[in-house]
Amino acid sequence: MFQLLRRAHGLCMPSSFYFSRLVDRSLLSKCPTLARVAHAQLLKVGFIPNTFWGNRCLQLYFKSGSVVDAFQLLDDIPDKNTISWNVSLKGLLKNGYLNYALDLFDEMHERDVVSWNTMISGLASCGFPEYGMRVFLDMQSWVIRPTEFTFSILASLVSCVSHGEQIHGNAICSGVSKSNLVVWNSFMDMYRRIGVFDYALSVFLTMEDRDVISWNCLILCCSDSGNKEVALDQFGLMREMGNRPDEYTVSTVVSICSDLRDLCKGKQAIALCIKMGVLSNTIVLGAGIDMFSKCNRLDDSVKLFRELGKWDSVLCNSMIGSYSWHGFGEDALRLFIVAMRQSIRPDKFTLSSVLSSMNAVMLDHGAQVHSLVIKLGFDQDTAVATSLMEMYFKTGLVDSAMRVFATTDGKDLIFWNTVIMGLERNSKAAESLAVFNQLLMNQGLKPDRVTLMGILVACCYAGFVNEGIQIFSSMVKTYGVNPGNEHYASIIELLCRAGMISEAKDIADKIPFEPSSHIWEPILCASLDLGDTRLAETVAKTMLESEPKSSFPYLVLIKLYEMTWRWENSVKIRYAMNEQKIKSAQGSSKIGIKSSVYSFEGDQLQIHGGHDTCAVLDLLSWDSVDQKIHWSAYHFH
Repeated sequence: MFQLLRRAHGLCMPSSFYFSRLVDRSLLSKCPTLARVAHAQLLKVGFIPNTFWGNRCLQLYFKSGSVVDAFQLLDDIPDKNTISWNVSLKGLLKNGYLNYALDLFDEMHERDVVSWNTMISGLASCGFPEYGMRVFLDMQSWVIRPTEFTFSILASLVSCVSHGEQIHGNAICSGVSKSNLVVWNSFMDMYRRIGVFDYALSVFLTMEDRDVISWNCLILCCSDSGNKEVALDQFGLMREMGNRPDEYTVSTVVSICSDLRDLCKGKQAIALCIKMGVLSNTIVLGAGIDMFSKCNRLDDSVKLFRELGKWDSVLCNSMIGSYSWHGFGEDALRLFIVAMRQSIRPDKFTLSSVLSSMNAVMLDHGAQVHSLVIKLGFDQDTAVATSLMEMYFKTGLVDSAMRVFATTDGKDLIFWNTVIMGLERNSKAAESLAVFNQLLMNQGLKPDRVTLMGILVACCYAGFVNEGIQIFSSMVKTYGVNPGNEHYASIIELLCRAGMISEAKDIADKIPFEPSSHIWEPILCASLDLGDTRLAETVAKTMLESEPKSSFPYLVLIKLYEMTWRWENSVKIRYAMNEQKIKSAQGSSKIGIKSSVYSFEGDQLQIHGGHDTCAVLDLLSWDSVDQKIHWSAYHFH
């Protein structure tokens, strides 16, 4: 290669241009051997003592990961300048030598703003953003004027509002131009990330220039704050003002339509993607699959996935998640297997979706996926471990779920909530309460409304009246959570099961918002059991006023009027039900036979394999002590 370059330029000795091309090629290849060859050539012609070429060769070694060679070269450069130290500092941080970088930074006799910026960004990339903020404070004490790049780095490190305001104010005092898109886009994203959406909007309005990143951040701000319709309006305004959306914009818009379950606008967004020619983009296509799935158009999700014929982890995750969300566990597992045969390595999202789709007759497959999780090293991932526990709790294997709980280190709040609610659903209320007490001893986590709802339901099912009342009473003061409908419903049901109907009625009457029918149902059932017809009638009428389409209060009133021989009132209620086309809810059951799950309604007389199923149910219903089972009477085909 070197000879060809020499002949091309007609040179006997290599020129500066030759070495410039050589170094550029070596930087692109990132090859340690090529870096050493370039270094040898520079040594041969005596260029290394030159600070410029020494710095260029330092870049070569750090780019190729040859840190030891780089340090040896640094000692050979006689006249080191600030660039030499900055290149070394950046190279050490890029290669993960944080301690050496800190020592080098302390030894530097002269630091410019590039040195400080390198140290701040390096600490952030190594997972120490708080130390990056401290370096910035030291930088100010050394009276080093920050640049626009400094502020864009700092914006990505902020985790609280006060720090964000200080850095924002510092940028204004430093005279950062309002037309500097990098800085102000960074501040917008900073405020969006920490949840101060009004500040993000203020930054957007004060910007002199705006690009597609500015508009993307504004749309995300509106969406994250819960104003998803407003986010779509901002997208329309963006197009009206002549700003062309990119792939990220349209994927965000499709995701917003998915959250809104707005199929009409979602189709319009997909049509725009086709018009722009970006539907084949993995992120956009994944958002489209998710949108159709969330809008109950799973067939369209499958059609979109098959027609484009792209196989990668993102799209397979979207499709597997869609199958799982609709309860098609077998299809999710089948696609998972096909994806692995296509050499698509599953990630934590794939495994989490597959595990969430497992049902009672897929336990063998669930155990195999669990083994794969361990083999791929995802057993300590919190999301995957949460899905594993959810699968085991759902299938009644509490011991297996608790083994996952015991062996997982990084437990987040969703993980704890899954355990608490899983134990409660499997009639392990005492164990659920014990896990809740473990959570309270965890200094870094605080129970949220889901946690408190789960533990209140556990107390309700187990009859832990005192514990339930204590937790409910301390929700606001201790945990900072205002009780919602689900919390009131749980504590009222707990009191009603304990025979404390008057106390439950007092709580229901003092609810500071319009209660749902679920709150009144326990009181209604308890009053019927105790024969308090007057209270039952009052509560049933209250439920009809709040939710006139619910069949439960109608049925209770019919039963109540028939019990008290008020036939005329009973007929009126039945007539009102027919007029409003209200049908009583039918119960359904599921049973697993071999590898299939059969579901049938309460009034369904014939089901697939009905003879065998009913025979098994008859066997289960017999008293094994008092009844003598004659197996010859049953013929299973």
